Amino acid sequence: MSKFKLYQYSVAVGLCLAVAGCKAPAAETATASAPVPEAFGSAKAQDTTNTSTVKWNTFFKDQNLVDLIDVALKNNQELNMTLQEIEIAKNDVRVRKGLLLPTVGVRAGAGVEKVGRYTSQGAGDATTEIKPGIETPDPLGDFTIAAYANWEVDIWKKLRNSKKAAVNRYLATVEGKNFVVTNLIAEIADSYYELLALDTQLDIVKQTITLQSNALEIVKIQKQAARATELGVKKFEAEVLTSRSLEFDILQQIKENENKINFLLGRYPQEIKRTNTNFLTLLPASVSAGMPSQLLMNRPDVKQAELELVAAKLDVKVARAEFYPSLDISAAFGVQAFKPSYLFTFPESILYSLAGDLAAPLINRNAIKAEFSSANARQLQALYNYDKTILNAYLEVSNQLSKIDNLQKSYDLKSQQVDALNTSIDVSNDLFKSARVDYFEVLMTQRDALESKLELIDTKKEQLNAAVHVYRDLGGGWK
Repeated sequence: MSKFKLYQYSVAVGLCLAVAGCKAPAAETATASAPVPEAFGSAKAQDTTNTSTVKWNTFFKDQNLVDLIDVALKNNQELNMTLQEIEIAKNDVRVRKGLLLPTVGVRAGAGVEKVGRYTSQGAGDATTEIKPGIETPDPLGDFTIAAYANWEVDIWKKLRNSKKAAVNRYLATVEGKNFVVTNLIAEIADSYYELLALDTQLDIVKQTITLQSNALEIVKIQKQAARATELGVKKFEAEVLTSRSLEFDILQQIKENENKINFLLGRYPQEIKRTNTNFLTLLPASVSAGMPSQLLMNRPDVKQAELELVAAKLDVKVARAEFYPSLDISAAFGVQAFKPSYLFTFPESILYSLAGDLAAPLINRNAIKAEFSSANARQLQALYNYDKTILNAYLEVSNQLSKIDNLQKSYDLKSQQVDALNTSIDVSNDLFKSARVDYFEVLMTQRDALESKLELIDTKKEQLNAAVHVYRDLGGGWK
């Protein structure tokens, strides 16, 4: 009776230890993030019209730019690398899905064994007859043909959660590809407008060189008539040389910008076909920001961060399941004999097995605890990254909307400045010819006019790029 009680106590203690061994720590949680504002900036309107829903080949009106983007979407190396990441993630889903199913295989083997005569096995084999008058052969062969299967029963949904995590990471790579597409389109548009701006600046510099050269000739004539000095001549010559140097600087920038576009298109250097219309007459595309909450659905990087957060939460569940018992089932069926001719002698050669193995970590679980802590930390990291991505998306759109408004005001003022300086050039030239102003005022007027025209072109370029950036920041371009 005492032995029976001791057995009962042993079982109870074992069960208590098993329960204690299965206990898993709780996952940490972060404080709730702040909700997305209802509007951008101080706007109060709740207009849901969103430019991001417009397809990129409709948003851009310049056919040359559309053609460049179309080539880039086919040849860009970074985009193609991202597509391979999608394939890798897709294969990982297949691996995780396969772990849910039993592993089945076939094996065939052959071997020979010689044991000592004065051992229990050797003595038993020596006294055993296979058939009347036929002793067990020595050495003893072993020939096997069998099918086998192993299966981990997914009691705690560890394998299913692992598969779901892989699926979410696959979807995250798809969104990552969409984010690359959005940024690629915006980068090509930026470079294209930069190229148009440089072309216009080059024309302005050439016109200025002609104007300065004409003024230089006038100064030379005035010097011959003793109405100007050698100092005035040299000053005008220096100004012409400065403008010519600027011309070559712009030519180099044009070359580098063309090569940048060619790189994005995945091709070797060639001339970029572009529009010849007056750059300053181009109008930025009109944009509608919609509501900030739409960023959650339209921005690929936000959706990617959300999917990675879901995957990280599933990883915590997988790591938590490691604390619980696992059930493995194995089975085998086939034929086995010590001689090939006996392999298909039924039923004597038939072998089969069926076993279940239930195991749970009990002592020294530091590795499991460490993996669970790492999974929990990665979950919090993914949560903070998700919040950061949403905040960044909102601020990017807010900045670009403000920039569009301020650039328009700046462009209007700089246009008036250019008109005033163009008029001042004519006035200064007339006054200089009549010796009513000196060469210094003419030089400064021409220099100010050139700088203001170049700044006006830069402002126009920034206007065009700001519209592109709003389109990108709203999540447009990948659809």
